[in-house]
Amino acid sequence: MEKRQFTPEYKAKIVLEILKEELSIGEIASRENVNRTQLQNWKKEFLENASRVFAQSKTEREAQQMIKEAAEREQEVMAKVGQLTIEVDWLKKNLLKCSDPVGRVNLVSKEDKLPVKHQCELLEVNRTSFYYKPSRPSEDESYRVERIKARLDYWHTKMPYLGVRRLVIKLREEDEIAIGRKLVKRYMAEMGIYCIFPKPNLSKRNQQHKVFPYLLRNMDIFLPNQVWAIDITYIKMGKSHMYLTAIIDWHSRFVIGWELSDSLDTAPVLEALKKAIAKYGTPAIINSDQGSQFTSTEYTSYLKEQKIRQSMDGKARWVDNVIIERWFRGLKCDNIYINEYQKPRELRQGIKACVDEYNFERPHQSLGYCYPAKVYESGFAA
Repeated sequence: MEKRQFTPEYKAKIVLEILKEELSIGEIASRENVNRTQLQNWKKEFLENASRVFAQSKTEREAQQMIKEAAEREQEVMAKVGQLTIEVDWLKKNLLKCSDPVGRVNLVSKEDKLPVKHQCELLEVNRTSFYYKPSRPSEDESYRVERIKARLDYWHTKMPYLGVRRLVIKLREEDEIAIGRKLVKRYMAEMGIYCIFPKPNLSKRNQQHKVFPYLLRNMDIFLPNQVWAIDITYIKMGKSHMYLTAIIDWHSRFVIGWELSDSLDTAPVLEALKKAIAKYGTPAIINSDQGSQFTSTEYTSYLKEQKIRQSMDGKARWVDNVIIERWFRGLKCDNIYINEYQKPRELRQGIKACVDEYNFERPHQSLGYCYPAKVYESGFAA
């Protein structure tokens, strides 16, 4: 099976469709039979290079053309060096990256000068491993997975104290879904949700991640931007889903910023945080759980660069970030579950309307029935 080739025109067409947000990236990937990660990389590359369309001058284009022609001439010269030199350079470049058979298979490329067979021999991997393509789930299977995750999100939001075993019972008896405990546990891990209950072994950390202390215990929080809370939650959408990153000011309960994404990576977390800081200033402390997004090098380095103190949920303290957990629960019960959004654009518009209503129109009981926006602004006036 030959590797599919995609023209620049085709990539641009797909990226523009993604930006329209009529369909999610997952749905477009399924329709076009293209890997979801590949579509996300196209979108990222498109946005990073968009400004060059307007920024490039004629001189720069001519310089780039000269560079391109020089590179082509260099390639022609390299082709004459000899097969042995190419093999040695190829091994030096790639063997340092080898860690396991899967990693070595990923180094094999049809676009390389060496034949695939020769690459596999040099990397000591089976050639069939390179050509193997995992079977894609059918439409019915994809629908079943999304339905299970949607019901898991519903029951977890409604009863966050339910563990895997009791969630299995809920799915079997209430939703009539035949499912086992291991599959529920796997889906919960994929969605980034867990039973909210203090566990005896909660203090066991991932030794590869840097853990920060919980700084809010016994702290008197009386000013806006003194402490922000940040977290991620799963959002059901039609036959697909998305993830919402949200930031809340602890003192005023004001929603500082939010960002939607198709994946659970660090990029949307940083995007939401950078937008919030650009609009509302820099907080003294930002609190989160110990998720991989909040322990990543990119996230921790950015906080250090902005001189923001990082706080993380403490040992056996599931309530440490409860401010934002409660807001997520209200958002889903009052908006998401009722409207059943089908498209990313509709979901984005619905969340924006809900955030605006929460910030500017809905009295908050813990604030003496004042609006979060008013409390946030009055804190600076005081």
